[in-house]
Amino acid sequence: MPHRGRRALLAAALAGAVAAALVVSGVPSAHAATLFSADFTGGASGWTRSGGSWSVVTDGSAVYRQSGTGSDARALAGSGSWTDYTIEARVKPTAFNGSARHAGVIARAQSTSAYYYLALTNTGEVRLGRRGSGGHTTLASASATVSAGTWYRLRLEAAGTTLRGFVDGRLVATAADSAYSAGTVGLATYYSSASFDDVLVTDSAGPTPTTTAPTPGVTTSPPPQPVPGQADGHATGTTGGAGGPTVTVTTAAELARYAGANTPYVIRVAGRIAVDGMVTVVANKSVIGVGSTAEIVGGGLQLGTTTRPGDNVIIRNITFRDASDDSVSVHNGSHHVWIDHNEFYPGFDGSVDVKRQSTAVTVSWNRFHATDKSMLVGHSDSFPDDIGYLKVTYHHNYFDGSNQRHPRVRFGEPVHVYNNYYRGIGLYGVASTENAGVLVEANYFEDVAYPCHSVSGYADSAPGRLAERGNVFVRSGTCESGGTVADPRAYYSYTPDSAASVPALVTAGAGVGRIPGA
Repeated sequence: MPHRGRRALLAAALAGAVAAALVVSGVPSAHAATLFSADFTGGASGWTRSGGSWSVVTDGSAVYRQSGTGSDARALAGSGSWTDYTIEARVKPTAFNGSARHAGVIARAQSTSAYYYLALTNTGEVRLGRRGSGGHTTLASASATVSAGTWYRLRLEAAGTTLRGFVDGRLVATAADSAYSAGTVGLATYYSSASFDDVLVTDSAGPTPTTTAPTPGVTTSPPPQPVPGQADGHATGTTGGAGGPTVTVTTAAELARYAGANTPYVIRVAGRIAVDGMVTVVANKSVIGVGSTAEIVGGGLQLGTTTRPGDNVIIRNITFRDASDDSVSVHNGSHHVWIDHNEFYPGFDGSVDVKRQSTAVTVSWNRFHATDKSMLVGHSDSFPDDIGYLKVTYHHNYFDGSNQRHPRVRFGEPVHVYNNYYRGIGLYGVASTENAGVLVEANYFEDVAYPCHSVSGYADSAPGRLAERGNVFVRSGTCESGGTVADPRAYYSYTPDSAASVPALVTAGAGVGRIPGA
């Protein structure tokens, strides 16, 4: 999945922030400590290279590039005593010399020819393997489409004899092997060229401190029990800040601090927080309201910037009011985002927008109170770069007297809209434009004059494609449909509720205060 940005990894400052955030009340809290990080803005000191042609170049930002394709090349860093840890990095293969070539990340390296690796290949798979005296051994693999010139985020976890590989936040391969118990980290190309960026190494468990002074605005450990539920739809596999420290914030400054940190965090929002503008949320974060009174007012959350990705993010159980722009904006190549059980009141612009090559998003069990531009998919008619992205699922949302964009879609496919309750809608329900592909399934439309726009276009936008099935229309108009749309079941499994049951289910279950343990 391409990214438009990078994470500036400031290891020393980050370590201090992690330590300060852990507050112990008689029970120690485990956390993931940063062992090593590199964003290559200051060069590539500390890396030992073998083979290939390595240099720091500019590719939107500083990256570490191996430009040769005629050899097996590695760059290693870190400590040989590291045992259980995670290495993640952004990897962009640029060329392959022959078949079964690869580029990826290395863990537990004993030398430049003995290590574990997770790699993207040019033969339709991602491979979790072991390199040793006998050459390359595949321990596990998964089908994958790998395109030269595209950024992917790889994560390789090593804990005991268990190895787990992730691509763009999704678990793709698991294996057990006891050949190597410790070693350095690294980057690898096998008869291929590639660019690497934003390397982050964290330990798997971290120390268990006995005393730590609290940071103002951040309340106590131990962390609460995990909030029930998991992402479904296109966002299946999203884990948010799982594995990172849990902090509870009560001020805008603390919210911005942890939302913008370069390591995972579970951020619990307590009470009403007034923010000015948009708070940037970067990768691997869960932002979860405490109880039923958590609010973000005056501004919103912006996932990703042009230099820092906002993927693998969860936002749950928060009320958004009076946003000066969008309440939640998912953009700049963010992916695997779950927006669940929130409430949205009118703001200046959109409630939940997904745009600029973002994808793998699920918006579920939210309530929209008389909002105007509720949900946009696709930046503009003049931004066809969104083609191939914008895969979004909307289910069990309650649109209560809202006006338009539930959602309005450009270019995305498949956008899956199912089991939502539309009640007293002003302008229209769903609009598919600019050749988008939208499935509208098993929804309940009540007092909606124009449930769907598609084949005739909408406003100045060209027509889109829209398929509808199993919907209920009460005192409502006709859902305009036409064209063929990709089946969401090619991407994930789901079982829709009957449309007739949607009003009771959604009014009882959507919105804040309905997640046990939050």
